[in-house]
Amino acid sequence: MKTQLLKVNEDSIALGAKLIREGELVGFPTETVYGLGANALDAEAVVKIFEAKGRPQDNPLIVHICGMEMLNGIVSEVPERAKKLAAAFWPGPLTMVMPRGPEVSDVTCAGLDTVGVRMPSHPVVQQVIKASGVAFAAPSANLSGKPSPTNAPDTLADMDGRLPLILDGGESNVGVESTVVAVTGEHPMLLRPGYITKEQMEAVLGEEVLVSPAILEKLKDGEVARSPGMKYKHYAPKAQVTILRGDFAKYKEFIKQHTEPGVWALCFDGEGAQLGVPFIEYGKNHDGVTQAHHLFTALRDLDKHGAQVVYARCPEQDGVSMAVYNRLIRAAAFRVVEL
Repeated sequence: MKTQLLKVNEDSIALGAKLIREGELVGFPTETVYGLGANALDAEAVVKIFEAKGRPQDNPLIVHICGMEMLNGIVSEVPERAKKLAAAFWPGPLTMVMPRGPEVSDVTCAGLDTVGVRMPSHPVVQQVIKASGVAFAAPSANLSGKPSPTNAPDTLADMDGRLPLILDGGESNVGVESTVVAVTGEHPMLLRPGYITKEQMEAVLGEEVLVSPAILEKLKDGEVARSPGMKYKHYAPKAQVTILRGDFAKYKEFIKQHTEPGVWALCFDGEGAQLGVPFIEYGKNHDGVTQAHHLFTALRDLDKHGAQVVYARCPEQDGVSMAVYNRLIRAAAFRVVEL
């Protein structure tokens, strides 16, 4: 299959919408990362997503909409919590897990009785959804397990020949996938951290948002993934990544003892020149927003440079930094060294 990479304009938006209606896949920008979309109500189209990504079908997909009216049939009810969060954060990088409706494909939901839905704020994906008239099932547009792409060239690197069209809408602003929160049950529960934080949601809801243990720890054997991004190893470059938890002085000392060929440092801005090994910086210390924006590009760059072993500075675990830590610990397959 020939993959077209087209700049966003009226014609390319119309082509994307036509392909979606015909049961094809389209790569597109969102504010979080680039997505790989198909008609969420068409099981055959959705199966193509799993095939293109090499993604296990027990990993649910998120449904993308462009207006509240599109929830009809996709969810069976809109809980009160969802209405409050939608008023505060939609359109935006927040996915809500709600009771599943009759119209959404079983393949989209990985057989679960719930469905994750979000309303992205990026104008390109909004225009394609509107023009196609259907909701999209859309994971990140990477090969399964690799870092998510935040621009069109990285999307093409993974997806060339696997879909007919990628729309180039520039760099994604956020850089990590959406926050996922379950709004059913006795308490809301954070299933995947992102740009919309636990603290922000608690301020809107006026109640505690619980944190799923699977955010910072491995899923237990046999435990079902209720959200994308909960799998054991994910977002990973080819190199073996290890997180080093400790201050910069201890990190620097550790690196000094590990200067073998193929070793790279993944560190914060302004630190790399002090280390004596090749390095990539991925944002400011104590600043989850800049770290989130740069993390996936940094992990992909490590592959481009042929890094074999990567020692990563450990981000914090609150606010947006929780999202960075969540992605990085999976890229490291939970390898953490306490310094």
